[in-house]
Amino acid sequence: MRRYGPNFFKVIKHPPQIAYALGLGFLIGRFVLLLTSTGRKTGRPHTIPLQYEAIQGQFCIASVKGLQADWVRNIQANPMVELRVKHQHIPGQAEVIVAVDQIADFIAYRIAKHPLMIKTIMRLDGLPMAMTRQELEEYARGLALVRVDPRRSL
Repeated sequence: MRRYGPNFFKVIKHPPQIAYALGLGFLIGRFVLLLTSTGRKTGRPHTIPLQYEAIQGQFCIASVKGLQADWVRNIQANPMVELRVKHQHIPGQAEVIVAVDQIADFIAYRIAKHPLMIKTIMRLDGLPMAMTRQELEEYARGLALVRVDPRRSL
C-alpha cells in the first residue's frame, strides 16, 4: 500500500493553520482541528492540523504514519495537549491506541460518516474504495489512533 510522502504533509499543513490564524476556524473546524503537543526533545509547543471526529465527547484522530509520527511520539512522552476546534481552545489528555480492531472501527465510522471524502483519501493512498473488514484491519496495522478526552485535562 502506498503512503503519502513527507512532502505532501508539509504542503497541506499550512493552509489550515493560516485559516485558523485568520479567524476562519469555523469554516474548516468541522473536519480539521489544530493539535498542540509538547515537543518530546525541545519542550516547546508544536501545532499540527489534523482531521478528526468528535465521538461521545472525545476527539479521535488517526495517524497514517502510526507510531512514527512526531506528534504521536510527542503525545507518548506527554499526553497533555490542547486542541483548537472552530473557535474553542480545548485542553485534554491524549491516549495513543494501536489496537487494530479499534482503528478499523474508527476507519469504518469515518467511511460511513463521510463516504466521498474518506474514499477519495483512500483512493489517493492507493487503496480500493470499498474494503472488507479484513482489508480494513490489514490497513489499520500500520496506523495509530489518538483519542483526546477534554474531561481529563486537569
